[in-house]
Amino acid sequence: MVSFDEDGLRDALTVLELTLPLTKEQVDRKRRELLHTWHPARYANLTNNPKKYMQMYKQAEEMTRKIEAAYAVVTIWLDRQPGGDRGRPPAVIRPE
Repeated sequence: MVSFDEDGLRDALTVLELTLPLTKEQVDRKRRELLHTWHPARYANLTNNPKKYMQMYKQAEEMTRKIEAAYAVVTIWLDRQPGGDRGRPPAVIRPE
């Protein structure tokens, strides 16, 4: 579930390993980087132990879900900020 309160934003920034102020480009870049790191298919050849593979695969799936949810929260928050419209040039958002 997506939470747009202050705690939800703080949690989303923690998952994305970002701090304020930030830009949309920074958020996009960090999302791509984390999704590459946590992509479940990366764990296919790391071990011959099926049980360990499934544990790692499920952990990667969970992290992928968290990253996507955090990305949604942060991008919606950025869009709601003054000057956050996608048609405008990127603005650096400062903490309130």
